[in-house]
Amino acid sequence: AAHFSLLALDLRSLEACERDAALARHSAEEARAAFDLGAGPLIRGRLLQLADDEHVLLLTMHHIVSDGWSIGVLVREVAALYAACCQGLPDPLPPLPLQYADYAHWQRQWLSGAALQRQIDHWREHLLGAPVLLELPTDRPRPAVQSHAGRSVALNLGPDLSARLNAFAKQHDVTLYMALFCGWAALLSRLSGQPDVVIGSPVANRARPELEGLIGFFVNTLALRADFSGEPTVAQMLQRVRSAALAAYAHQDLPFEQVVEALQPPRSLSHSPIFQVMFVLQNTPQGELQLPGLTLTPLEAPHSTAQFDLTLSLQESGDEIAGLLEYASDVFEHATIERWAGHLKTLLTAMVSDSAQ
Repeated sequence: AAHFSLLALDLRSLEACERDAALARHSAEEARAAFDLGAGPLIRGRLLQLADDEHVLLLTMHHIVSDGWSIGVLVREVAALYAACCQGLPDPLPPLPLQYADYAHWQRQWLSGAALQRQIDHWREHLLGAPVLLELPTDRPRPAVQSHAGRSVALNLGPDLSARLNAFAKQHDVTLYMALFCGWAALLSRLSGQPDVVIGSPVANRARPELEGLIGFFVNTLALRADFSGEPTVAQMLQRVRSAALAAYAHQDLPFEQVVEALQPPRSLSHSPIFQVMFVLQNTPQGELQLPGLTLTPLEAPHSTAQFDLTLSLQESGDEIAGLLEYASDVFEHATIERWAGHLKTLLTAMVSDSAQ
């Protein structure tokens, strides 16, 4: 059985300003605290009591045992268990048809021989001759070793542009993801002056229905290549992106670390291999945590890291597309990323206005 520790702390005796400072301190400590991968636990929590009727729950999981989809599973199961507990009912969750270990065993068996070689051959061909580094105009020289220090800029496309992007995608027989990816790739190509751009993008990698209720690390990262050679129109570029994405989805089972191992790209501690920018469109079912008798409000987690040079992370919420543009603060100024976020909105607006350009 998995072990879970919940540290309960009573902050009611503190003055309001002291409570706020203590909450910020505990949040930062919880986010920074290391996990012991050998001994565990790999999920932990702190319950901070601020008043008789106010608590803050900080929950931290290591990425090795969870992914974005897993959070939705956890939220739904906690809600079901809490409701049952309040009513004195037994555990309402059905037994799982399989465990993560079963999936890992299946993956090792399936991903071998000819199936493995087909996957490797696709990624070798797809990334043949791709640039080692996306040469974006940085504000400071790239350090010899990445520190992964980062910040982010909020980005909201607004209801009008969001609606036009959805209609535009349908008009061109592509998904919203493909349309947004195309715009992001076009901006990166213009900023770098490179017609060949490689962008990382995560996939849930839960094609089998029996995997949907499992908590675990299933997500894989795909290296998608956008080719702007020959001055394609927007419509032509969309079809290039569509073809590349569909081919990548058909070969998504090969873990990214095995792609790196197979391709053996030049390695440097100053940047990540194969790609240095990411695009994420969050569309995994998250669920909303509702517990009987409680009013719940999510808190923004502290954000001070960046795994890549740039990560554009967007999500459809209501009638708007919004998210964050995360950046490596070692090489970029905040004002630069704010300006680029504005450029992206301008480019997307132009893209949906005239696909013949």
